[in-house]
Amino acid sequence: MSTSTSTNKNTPSPSPPARPRVRDLLPNLHIGRHRTGPLNSLTDVPGVLVHTESINRRPSPTTPHAINTGVTTILPRRDWFHHGCYASYFRFNGSGEMTGSHWLDETGLLNSPIILTNSFAVGPCYTGIYEYAIREYKSKDTGLVDWFLLPVVAETCDLFLSDIGAMAVTSEMVVRGIERAGAGRVSEGNTGGGTGMMCQGFKGGTGSASRVVDAVAFGEERAYTLGVLVQANYGAKRDLRFGGVPVGRVMIEEEEEEEEEEKADAAKAKDGSIIVVIATDAPLHPTQLQRLAKRATVGLSRVGGWGSNSSGDIFVAFSTAEKIPRAPEFSWKPTVEQKVSVVQDVTINALFECAADATEEAIYNALLGAEDMEGPKGVKAKAIDHSKLAAIMERYL
Repeated sequence: MSTSTSTNKNTPSPSPPARPRVRDLLPNLHIGRHRTGPLNSLTDVPGVLVHTESINRRPSPTTPHAINTGVTTILPRRDWFHHGCYASYFRFNGSGEMTGSHWLDETGLLNSPIILTNSFAVGPCYTGIYEYAIREYKSKDTGLVDWFLLPVVAETCDLFLSDIGAMAVTSEMVVRGIERAGAGRVSEGNTGGGTGMMCQGFKGGTGSASRVVDAVAFGEERAYTLGVLVQANYGAKRDLRFGGVPVGRVMIEEEEEEEEEEKADAAKAKDGSIIVVIATDAPLHPTQLQRLAKRATVGLSRVGGWGSNSSGDIFVAFSTAEKIPRAPEFSWKPTVEQKVSVVQDVTINALFECAADATEEAIYNALLGAEDMEGPKGVKAKAIDHSKLAAIMERYL
């Protein structure tokens, strides 16, 4: 199952009770016309596995500033090394990093876990994928590596709530993530790579959602699943909307008496980024997957994101429908060995809808799953107030 590990060497404490998701808190909120998967999570897509690991350290003699960061590990399938997936990505705004993107452009193939972390931890996460792959897949006879791999690592910046210069994330966290990734519901809020992230002026982080689409495959009825995971670290409070309701603006108007210290802390938080990972078992080729990834922009805009100059808004989509062998026998002659099924473009609209709807809902779940957090120099990030949100939404629903 998907697990979350919290590391706090200074003040160990039991895990807090789960916070409500958007469908629990706002049952009358309409988020699209398609049903969710059983977990309403990225891991509803068969074969997709996730693990989150967090680091939470308070200031101490050995740790002068608070550290709140982590790693989210996503496996397209357990055997990601030998059998790739078709994949593509879309850059809405490019002030961010996703390694391996050139190879996705070139081939449309994903033969790597997808790792999400903070901006300064791309290096150790990249190394962690190699460390796992070398341990498991180097030649048993010679001990040498005779294969090619370009890891996929994406980041958002958590320096407001974490001492990012402490370089706390290690390659071992990625190795553990690959080993322990599971199929349970993704942990949300202050967890994994989203541990120290902000979203729309509130504490943000990791969120997930899924949709199920009825389809016709070779003349037979069947269902395809689409799942989304976001690492949300972007936006301003004034722009926040739930189901079109200007929640952020209403909250600002009602909170004029807010303490000046909290206002000052909020002003220090710069607009950040969002990474969106979309998975589906629907048979899509790389060009279709790029089109699918673009639709995450629609879900983002509904909540209040618009792609600021300093924002890294990068969306990656993959399909588990086909298992593409890593190393078929080489030949100078074109060789045809595999038949590939593909959704017809004229019937793809429902999947586009689901990508937008599930992205929107995943961001809501990241916001509602988050909890208050204190960062370096005592700066504070408040989670969205569930009771205030519910009271505002009651006026509109």
